[in-house]
Amino acid sequence: MLSDYLPVFFQMLIAIGFAVVVLSLSVVFGKSARTNETKDSAYECGMLPIGDGAPRFSVKFYLVAMLFVIFDIEVVFMYPWAVQFRDMIQVSTVPLLSIAGFAGILALAYVYALKKGALNWKS
Repeated sequence: MLSDYLPVFFQMLIAIGFAVVVLSLSVVFGKSARTNETKDSAYECGMLPIGDGAPRFSVKFYLVAMLFVIFDIEVVFMYPWAVQFRDMIQVSTVPLLSIAGFAGILALAYVYALKKGALNWKS
């Protein structure tokens, strides 16, 4: 049973050996470049890099993004129900009541987010 893994072991050994040899050869025979401040600075379309690389975003941005993702996923859950609505409603009205409850909970969550000021950018 161990002999079944022997080709895999040899392939891993050859791959690791190849990587070590190639990296070693590049270190030994490669030219080391001189460094200076101009060459080591970031190149941004000819503009001098001034300030931080990434601006700080408000927490409101992340809150709105999370609310969007949550409500977007809920709409994705409604799509399969809408596709099968005609077939389900012929059997009983339970699917209609269940999606009405689901949409009602979503509406309550939306009203709660509005009352908490989650979508108010001014504050």
